[in-house]
Amino acid sequence: MKAGPVVADLAIETHGLSKHFGQQAAVDSVDLAVPHGTVFGFLGPNGSGKTTTIRMLLGLAAASAGTVALLGREMPDKLHEVLPRVGALVEGPAFYPFLSGAANLHRLDSASPHTVPATRKARVRQALERVGLEHAAGKRVHAYSLGMKQRLGIANALLSPRDLLVLDEPTNGLDPQGTREVRNLVRSLAQEGTTIFVSSHLLAEVDQMCTHAAVMSAGKLVAQGPLAELRQAGTARLRLVTPDGGMARQVLARLGLAPEPASLRAQPDGETIGASPATDTQQAPLLPEDVVAHLVQAGVRVRGFAVERESLEDRFVALTGEGFDVAQ
Repeated sequence: MKAGPVVADLAIETHGLSKHFGQQAAVDSVDLAVPHGTVFGFLGPNGSGKTTTIRMLLGLAAASAGTVALLGREMPDKLHEVLPRVGALVEGPAFYPFLSGAANLHRLDSASPHTVPATRKARVRQALERVGLEHAAGKRVHAYSLGMKQRLGIANALLSPRDLLVLDEPTNGLDPQGTREVRNLVRSLAQEGTTIFVSSHLLAEVDQMCTHAAVMSAGKLVAQGPLAELRQAGTARLRLVTPDGGMARQVLARLGLAPEPASLRAQPDGETIGASPATDTQQAPLLPEDVVAHLVQAGVRVRGFAVERESLEDRFVALTGEGFDVAQ
């Protein structure tokens, strides 16, 4: 396929990115657009294609079709030019178990042809401090908890200054305190100008940490954009409390709203009616105050009125048809 244009203000850009295993499409024609300087959540249930996409972004797996650009440079042609500017933690960290955390970072840093040996000791110390492992620098990694190993993996990604940081499930195995530390670390890196691309199946983490997000489902990209816009994209629902349920339903239906069936439960203030825009209406949506005005004009006594939007969780479940973990 023809390559799409590389957009300079995007840290990650893909066009038609696909990966097939036999007849199965693990990633199906994904068009990602990750702006510079954002904390971008890559969200989806386990098995939705997130890690496979990340492996293709970093040149760890060949794409079956499509194009990738990182930091404005086409991949994998510019792989050696781009990767020194990219830090990554993918599919969990792997370390020498009988070496200390600091010794592991020294070995990993020395394996890179792009690092400066004279600054290695200071950079290792600073990276361990940033992830809260300075107290365990001399401890052998086999004695680390899963959360400590995860933080050591992030420290490895931070050994050199990075323009882009790609983190695959960075809070996996962390206790609540460790999760908060990683969240604060991501925010501080973003404030310094680093673009952070965070893959997660934990909706609460993406909601608290990210400015933008994309949603994967069964290998397809089903939504992306600023998190605020994704929150507003769901269907609004009206909630009306009135003792005049039958009359209220007639008015709502005339306004192009679909009221819920009558409730059999008695309530002191009257009946609570929920209503959403009818799927077959061609009318422009009315403002809440206009709905109330029509109800009052028709003689409906309004004792309570509210506009409710889908939560972020409801919105993403509606997009994917699957559940998300909402807590660690």
